Amino acid sequence: ASSGSSAGVATVASGSSALGRIIVDSRGHTLYLFEKDRRGASACSGACLVYWPPLLTSGAPTATKGARPSLLGNIRRADGTRQVTYAGHPLYLFSGDARRGQTNGEGL
Repeated sequence: ASSGSSAGVATVASGSSALGRIIVDSRGHTLYLFEKDRRGASACSGACLVYWPPLLTSGAPTATKGARPSLLGNIRRADGTRQVTYAGHPLYLFSGDARRGQTNGEGL
C-alpha cells in the first residue's frame, strides 16, 4: 500500500495504540478519517494532502488481522487515483506519525 502514489493493492488491519484498537496500513501506521469528507467523496486536497496523504490502492483493498473486509471499499479522487475507504470513510495517514501505532493526528 502506498500513500500519495498508487504502488499496489492497499492492506488494512486492526492495530493497537494508546487510544485502543485502531485501523492501520500494511506498515502498521494509523489510518484516519477526515470529518469534512462526505460519504463517497474526499474533501482533502491541495495543502491538506501534505499533512494528510490518502491511502491509495491500485485494486480492491485487502483486510487482515481484525479489519472487516465488508467495510472496505474505495473511491475515485479528482486526480483519478483510488482512495481506500472503511465504513464509507476515505482513509488518510498523518505526516506526523513516524512509527507503528502513533496517533499524533488524533484530534487535529
